Amino acid sequence: MQSYAGAPAKLTELLKLTHHIQKIEKGHFLFQEGSPSKEIYILLSGLIQISKIIPDGRELTLRICSEGDLIGELNIFCSTPKNLLSAKVTESGEVAVIMKDALEAKLASDQVLALEFMKWMSQHYRKTQTKFRDLVLHGKKGALYSTLIRMANSYGVKTNNGIMIDLLLTNQEVANFCGTSREVVNRLLSELRKKGVISINKGIITIHQLPYLKKEIDCENCPKEICNID
Repeated sequence: MQSYAGAPAKLTELLKLTHHIQKIEKGHFLFQEGSPSKEIYILLSGLIQISKIIPDGRELTLRICSEGDLIGELNIFCSTPKNLLSAKVTESGEVAVIMKDALEAKLASDQVLALEFMKWMSQHYRKTQTKFRDLVLHGKKGALYSTLIRMANSYGVKTNNGIMIDLLLTNQEVANFCGTSREVVNRLLSELRKKGVISINKGIITIHQLPYLKKEIDCENCPKEICNID
């Protein structure tokens, strides 16, 4: 059984419940908010963006899923048969499809797996809570700064000039992580560039002064497994 980075080793047992393998194509949705929910997925390859439409119509991106991540897990213990979020494919690949009923039966019969699963879910809830804390306490600026820190933890590559975020995102996609508009993100990124905190080359952001970003949002220095966008 292959082990995947996105979940604890015990959770690779879930792959035994795979109903079928489904190809996913960039630009398409694996599922959308409000659609029927009967399955969960393990991402085998590719990238998927998990987001929610907030009341004013803007999109709030909650995480980017990579190899080994569970997707659609929020509805496992819920009687509501609809997806709470949307999952858009940003890089083509494959997912293992697991029927919700099969997973619930497995967790009910395997206490060790159920405990590992609850620990994993708890960690994801903590990630979401810290992200919303930054949004609420520090506003739009804090949302952007914390997003840059999380991106550095997830996709950062150390260079002589700083930490290069090895993930190509448009300013609109960055804005979606912050729950704000592209115009606001454009302005805030421009201010950071003028201060020498970051630089941007062909859409790739390099952070030169990570301590500055952390200081501005009273960063609690959470471990990287919590402070990331995965």
